[in-house]
Amino acid sequence: MKFAEILRGPWTIAVYTYREGIRKKTLLGFLILSLLVIFGSRFISSFLDPSAETDIDVKLIKDICVSAISIFGMLITVFISASVVPGEVENKVIYTILSKPLRRWQYLLGKFLGAQLIIIVNLLLMGALFFFALYYYQHVWPTLLLWSILLTYFEFLIVSAFTFAVSCVSTSTVVPTIAGLFIYITGNLTEYLKDVQNRAGQTGQWLDALAGDIAKWLYEILPNLQNFSLKMQIVNGMPNDPPRDLQIPNLIIYGLEYGLAGFILSWLLFWRKEV
Repeated sequence: MKFAEILRGPWTIAVYTYREGIRKKTLLGFLILSLLVIFGSRFISSFLDPSAETDIDVKLIKDICVSAISIFGMLITVFISASVVPGEVENKVIYTILSKPLRRWQYLLGKFLGAQLIIIVNLLLMGALFFFALYYYQHVWPTLLLWSILLTYFEFLIVSAFTFAVSCVSTSTVVPTIAGLFIYITGNLTEYLKDVQNRAGQTGQWLDALAGDIAKWLYEILPNLQNFSLKMQIVNGMPNDPPRDLQIPNLIIYGLEYGLAGFILSWLLFWRKEV
């Protein structure tokens, strides 16, 4: 069997998943609301400074737009990753699909790729509106935002992969949605584990030392989503500044590694599931 024939099934499922997911009212609601927030950021800033454009206005607009992309993008990521598999289990569609000569890993790969297509399209729509808004306000091509959108996707990829894994053993979208939000919050708090480790090493007590070892172990295992954030540089810097103190290729590999780990976990959990 040729490689193209092996991937034909997953790609067909990915396209079907994309078409079905993009029609969901909740997903469209998140997208429309995020676009309205980005589009209305200039109107919101006028309440704080009704005078002519100032640096404070532009910073506020940037802050609102970056936060909107992060929050609504995360909600879209969690919602779609948590629903693609349980939705078909609930509707009994999965039984028809798996009765065909299609392996489970091909089915999962198709669903996962379909979810990624939806996430990418929505992220590009939000990023494009923010891109042209920044150009309109500062008359400079905001190339820094392009790097931010790229890194934000790999941040969402990590959240999506592990939310998808939880959804593979769930019969409803509630549990994986909660798990996805927990993964996102935990990933953004991973950096604080360093402080726990440093403080535990200063006391000399065995209980604190144990807490420090656990914090170090968790820091090494859990993904650090703060690594992908360019928010402060976008808000405080010029839109065409190069990314500072970031190794973009390493971060991409970092995101792909966790994304692959999440998908492998999905396959292991789904392989044992009775369907």
